Amino acid sequence: MKSATLIFTAISLALPLATLAAESGNHDHHGAAPQKIELNAGKKWATDASLRKGMSAIREQVSAALPAAHEGKLTPEQYEKLGNGLNGQVAYIVQNCKLDPKADAQLHVIIGELGQGIETLEGKQQGKERALGVVQAAQALNTYGKYFDHAGWKPVKLPH
Repeated sequence: MKSATLIFTAISLALPLATLAAESGNHDHHGAAPQKIELNAGKKWATDASLRKGMSAIREQVSAALPAAHEGKLTPEQYEKLGNGLNGQVAYIVQNCKLDPKADAQLHVIIGELGQGIETLEGKQQGKERALGVVQAAQALNTYGKYFDHAGWKPVKLPH
């Protein structure tokens, strides 16, 4: 449980992803994550079962919370619960997913975007509405779907 807490802290503080990766013993990393996500020679990156499971759970939680967040109806406790749930799934992905190093580096761009969204929805970004964090997380999920091969993936419908 202590390693999961360290991962939560690293993500919520938006530490450099290379540092987060170095703390996780289950990933092979070669250098820092790229700043911009790209396809794998024009194709989506491969996924594994752990990544698909974790991202599906994150998508479920974000999709369920998005309408209420958009309408201003989520309570601080609900944001807290959502943040805890999302952090738990990100930690699961970081601990269990085993991708090719290049795919893994691309995934960390998305993990960083998710981390920023989680930090915002947890109220840790001064001057930013917590609901924006849910939208940021949804946008990160939609980016994931564009760049990773996840059979049956559906984008999160964003409010207008």
